[in-house]
Amino acid sequence: MVCPRCIDSVKNIFAELNLDISSITLGEVVTPKEITKYQKIELHRELLKRGFELLEDNKSKLIDKIKTLIINSIHYPKDTININFSTYLSDKLHQDYGYLSRLFSSIEGITIEKFVLSQKIEKAKELLFYDELTLSEIAFQMHYSSVAYLSSQFKKETGMTPTQFKKQKKPGHNHLDNLQS
Repeated sequence: MVCPRCIDSVKNIFAELNLDISSITLGEVVTPKEITKYQKIELHRELLKRGFELLEDNKSKLIDKIKTLIINSIHYPKDTININFSTYLSDKLHQDYGYLSRLFSSIEGITIEKFVLSQKIEKAKELLFYDELTLSEIAFQMHYSSVAYLSSQFKKETGMTPTQFKKQKKPGHNHLDNLQS
């Protein structure tokens, strides 16, 4: 789960299956009692219908936590992160970054850095589309060292400059629900 709508969808699935929830956060649902094997099968089926998956092994859970931390810090920032993502993830997950990086790459087929970049570019596309901020303000908000650096990464990722993207006058960004999660 990567967004508030995802949480609502998962809550609805649990309600439809008459399963109680103790707590629900992005990426994790806690139930007051153990779910039976039959309930897990039903839950798995309903989650898949809506584009979710049931993560049970620790490595999958850790990958999901990495993605959730990155997505939340880029798309729903509550506080400014004044450290790099490697330190941030290590601190939050109490794991060595080298291990997190190797695990993420082996499971997802891309590096954490590439995942961070793709999330930042999608957020930049969204901000450009809504046309409320200047490119300088977007670069600052997205923690880029300069507009030139944002522009070069944007072009490398999308094949067009931010200005070209803005001139399209149509949403070219992927909604968060459609991003690789």
